[in-house]
Amino acid sequence: MREIIITKLQKMDACIDAVEWTKQYNTFDEAWNNCDRGHWMLWLIGRRIKNLKQRKVLVLCACQCARLSLKYVKKGERRPLEAIETAEKWANNEKGITIQDVKNAASAANAAAYAAYAAAPSAANAAAYAAYAAAAAYAAASSAASAASSAAYAANRKKTFNKCAEIVREFYPSYKF
Repeated sequence: MREIIITKLQKMDACIDAVEWTKQYNTFDEAWNNCDRGHWMLWLIGRRIKNLKQRKVLVLCACQCARLSLKYVKKGERRPLEAIETAEKWANNEKGITIQDVKNAASAANAAAYAAYAAAPSAANAAAYAAYAAAAAYAAASSAASAASSAAYAANRKKTFNKCAEIVREFYPSYKF
């Protein structure tokens, strides 16, 4: 069973770290229940989405994950939150919200993240990228936070990934692979 899972992940072009991590589990259910990397889980679901209804559930899940990093966004910078809220409105079928609105909000959030990162690359600025990723989740886009050498950043990043995994499991308590 383990070999089948690994082969499937490799065929899907999963990252090397995820494939290696998965090797410690005999079944996919074990891996799913123990995963502490919500972004891996979101990526996997995004790759297997079959229809728009499923995509919208994924967007809502990704938006909740992205909200974890809003506390790092510079005070007064609203574009990441607006991107998340626009994506949520689209996913909830709010009248008048189009996929183009989501793309525009995501682009604005990305611009904010890029500007913040260019000004001072830090863990806090990477948070804006998470908001952008949530807004762009309609296309199963996922982006990793930029790396930083700070031990505090690494600990916080791990905690955030774990919380994101918990959120994903709230939406997808089990997942058939």
